[in-house]
Amino acid sequence: MRLARAWAGVLACAALLAGCVSGTPPVAPLPRPPAPAPLPTGPGPTPASPAPDSPTLLPGWDHEDFLAAFDAWSAACSIAREEAARRQCDRAMDIRRTSRPVTPSMARAFFESGFSVVEQRNDDGRPGLLTSYFAPEYPARRSPSGDFDTPVRAAPSGWKRGDTLPTRADIEASPARDALAWMRAEDLFFMQIQGSGYLTFEDGSKARASYAADNGRTFTGIARRMAEQGLLPRNGTSGEAIRAWLASHRGREAQAVMALNPRYIFFRMAPDDGGDPAGAAGAPLPARRAIAVDPAHWRYGDLVWISADGGDLAGARGSYHGLVAALDTGSAIRGPVRADLYMGRGHAAGEEAGAVRHPLRMWRLIPK
Repeated sequence: MRLARAWAGVLACAALLAGCVSGTPPVAPLPRPPAPAPLPTGPGPTPASPAPDSPTLLPGWDHEDFLAAFDAWSAACSIAREEAARRQCDRAMDIRRTSRPVTPSMARAFFESGFSVVEQRNDDGRPGLLTSYFAPEYPARRSPSGDFDTPVRAAPSGWKRGDTLPTRADIEASPARDALAWMRAEDLFFMQIQGSGYLTFEDGSKARASYAADNGRTFTGIARRMAEQGLLPRNGTSGEAIRAWLASHRGREAQAVMALNPRYIFFRMAPDDGGDPAGAAGAPLPARRAIAVDPAHWRYGDLVWISADGGDLAGARGSYHGLVAALDTGSAIRGPVRADLYMGRGHAAGEEAGAVRHPLRMWRLIPK
């Protein structure tokens, strides 16, 4: 996706916003510590103080759920290729094998003794941006019926990455041959933005739709354009607000707005295994503990501390702080201080993801 496809990070609901946007068990939310403060600088600590690059000096460190972070990172750390990272991954595996159970204090000691920190900065020194995405779950039909009139299309025969195909509007105007499923137009649009999703059919059967191809067109967020046209207020362009507008204007009006984004995603179908999708790194994405990043600045498997306060979208949560793993990427995720937080599966995750647009600071945890 961003999810199971590196290039198709086509963009989170968050990208929809920033460009501008009960399946799995609940996961403990990231803690909400006080506003971040800079790591100390100067002549250096006294012997009794932690080193200047110690994780203990990160803003909100004492409020972290270390056990949840340890479980999430250790489940995916095998993708790391650097020697030091693999060494810490082996150490984490040893702790999991020999300690039953792993305690929060053991998890905290693992991070504090095994990593140092370096803040990632933009060239202009300004804060970066945190957005969010999720794995949507939508109803679907095997054949067109009522509002379920929009086909989920398979990849064109002979498609190659980099091919330029017709625009969204032209593809949607063409006949649908061998449709994989039929969805409401606004649901398919959002599933294309997320890059994959989970479908439930009228007989109760479920399937996963994953990225298979794209039309080679550049993604364009529609939130800003909708605000400029007076269709939504400028601070009211959350994913839920956009989706509600599209649903209430289904037909030509909604099609014209969706056509503002010429990018189109084709899918393949597979059984729903009940878990979370895999990211571009090939590992399943732990809810609220995985981010999509720019691979020009980060490596898959990197352990990252994020600190984000002051979201400006209606309904936004106040802050996001915690340890996350770089496990995905996306075409809208560019720059050294830019992250897309995977929120999880389903409607509740989508509601929260659609309201994330927060100034961001990021620290890389360097394995010793």
